[in-house]
Amino acid sequence: MIALIFNKKNGWETSKGFEMKEVSAPALNEKENKTDAHAVIIKVHYAGVCGSDRGIWLRHAFRDQILGSLEMEQKEHRIVGHEFFGEVVQVGSRVEAEYHIRKGDFVSCESHVICNQCFQCVRGEKHVCTNEKILGISHDGAFAELVKVPAHIVWKTNTSKIRPEVAAMQEPFGNAVHAARKVDLRGKTVALCGLGPIGLFAALVAKGLGASTIIGIEPNEKAASMARELGVDYVIPLKPQEKTHPFEHDQNIVKEIFEITGGIGVDVSFEMAGFNSSVNNAILSTRRGGDVILFGIKSGNFTIEHYDRLIVRGLTLHAVIGRRVFETWETTRSLLEDTRNGIQEKMFNVILQRGEGTILPIKDYTVERFEQMMLHHPKILIQF
Repeated sequence: MIALIFNKKNGWETSKGFEMKEVSAPALNEKENKTDAHAVIIKVHYAGVCGSDRGIWLRHAFRDQILGSLEMEQKEHRIVGHEFFGEVVQVGSRVEAEYHIRKGDFVSCESHVICNQCFQCVRGEKHVCTNEKILGISHDGAFAELVKVPAHIVWKTNTSKIRPEVAAMQEPFGNAVHAARKVDLRGKTVALCGLGPIGLFAALVAKGLGASTIIGIEPNEKAASMARELGVDYVIPLKPQEKTHPFEHDQNIVKEIFEITGGIGVDVSFEMAGFNSSVNNAILSTRRGGDVILFGIKSGNFTIEHYDRLIVRGLTLHAVIGRRVFETWETTRSLLEDTRNGIQEKMFNVILQRGEGTILPIKDYTVERFEQMMLHHPKILIQF
């Protein structure tokens, strides 16, 4: 089968991009592997490209996880990709009885391959599973014609209510749902620091969950324009600023947010970009007693400015990773299937631009074309 891979032979530091290669198709063999009784094989229809994939493409992220897992499995390549939608084409002998998944079902998947046995899993905190693997990073992923996964991470999707292209984005949309459900947003003023794909999804979710006013901060004019189309009330451009230290907040942004909110600050700030300065923007833009949702991620140390103000102002910080399994997926389905909120329509028409230049048939893949699509569109899909 055709797949997009990271090939260890090319080296991590000496390569870039994904190699399109004919690889062995996954198979179920319960005689040799008892866990295959609980596994499924899915024919991929659409796979989404996210920030993690961009990080792997540029070799900026997940080096140790990918190389370490390949060494452990004694493999030469990793099939990348973790967002997808497809059709079940084969099931293990225990799947239908235990998971109610059948051949022919249309599905998406949780990208965290959880163990269901660790301290966190048995207490309902599967999104922080101790022994998790991640599709496309430490477990072969979905940029391929077929993908093999354990049935307990499979999520059935009703294609009469959710169109396939949007169904392929349920996993990243679920990130935004998880972040937005950390606090009650009804009637709240909200700041979104970063309007990449998850930030744009978060704007839709926040509005759908009843936020009264949404303020976006974004340097990219295309993303800012999309945000306005999605109903973001104010979009503040992030402009270059002279700073003594790169972690410093942007005084103009914080000032403008306080002006918009009548000198109070927002009730809830979402940090979606993962930059130290953006974290400080979020903290310093939030009202006394407010909440800061930390979703953007970068490795290394961060500096919090005016730490005393964080304490004195009584702010609450929430760290968000992944999706609560499957609580977040239930909310995601409800939001997407509800035609009254217009979320699914906006995801396809605005963020995915009706598929115009954002969907790449795998037969047309080249490194150059893929890279150009990533540069020009916040969200793209691969069609298999």
